Amino acid sequence: MDLAAPIASTWNARLALGFQRREAATILVRREHTGPLRVQKPLYPEGEDVCHVIVLHPPSGIAGGDELEIGVTVGAGAHALLTTPGAGKWYRSAGAWAKQHLDFSVAENGALEWMPQETIVFDAARAAMQSRIELDATACFIGMEVLCLGRRASGEGFDHGALHLDTRVQRAGKPIWLERGRLDGGSGLLNSAAGLAGFSVSGTFLAVAPHIEPGLLAACREVPLQENGAQHGITLLPGLLVARYLGHSSEAARHWFFALWQTLRPALIGRDAQMPRIWNT
Repeated sequence: MDLAAPIASTWNARLALGFQRREAATILVRREHTGPLRVQKPLYPEGEDVCHVIVLHPPSGIAGGDELEIGVTVGAGAHALLTTPGAGKWYRSAGAWAKQHLDFSVAENGALEWMPQETIVFDAARAAMQSRIELDATACFIGMEVLCLGRRASGEGFDHGALHLDTRVQRAGKPIWLERGRLDGGSGLLNSAAGLAGFSVSGTFLAVAPHIEPGLLAACREVPLQENGAQHGITLLPGLLVARYLGHSSEAARHWFFALWQTLRPALIGRDAQMPRIWNT
């Protein structure tokens, strides 16, 4: 494989979504896009109170030099859930970085759930993922990210390239979660006990609410794993629950996160969790 050969022209894509509460319904009131990022019609599988949106990226993968920006604003009392139709793919790069920036804002008593399917980072990709979540003092956010380094089923590891992660969550203008990380292809951190411990799949689940009862932590720790040999951990901070997953199965990671969501969502948002229909297609 010639890593110096370009495989696609670059894309700059932007998507801006705005949700508002109107009487008993959450309405998608803003939908602007530039380049290959868009959404189709809003969906209401739970009734008009929660607006579901599927974020589409027609090229189906992100190549070196691509830049994607997704901005979401949820108004007072509104509730939106965003997901994706399939796994995201970050392709190998000849040297240029591919970038994704998420910018989420949730107003008073609003709720936003970011539930994408897994992200596959190909060997020799150069990927930078940045997330900014700004919450009102009374707002809620639930989000997850499952990362697959290399394509294990094809015998591909993550021996070249790099991955940068940068996540910031703020409530009422004050940071409550800051995380930055860098993983270089082939580095010792991939196999170190202080890093990914030799696992190809890692995941992070965040639940943010004005108050999280300690009993929810205990309930989440009772949720079993489906993958033998996988590792996990759950921590409760003031107003923030963080769950981590290490394994080799993205499907098992996603199902564990869904089970956590089933446990947390009724208590934090007041609604039972329903798996997005697109996950079953």
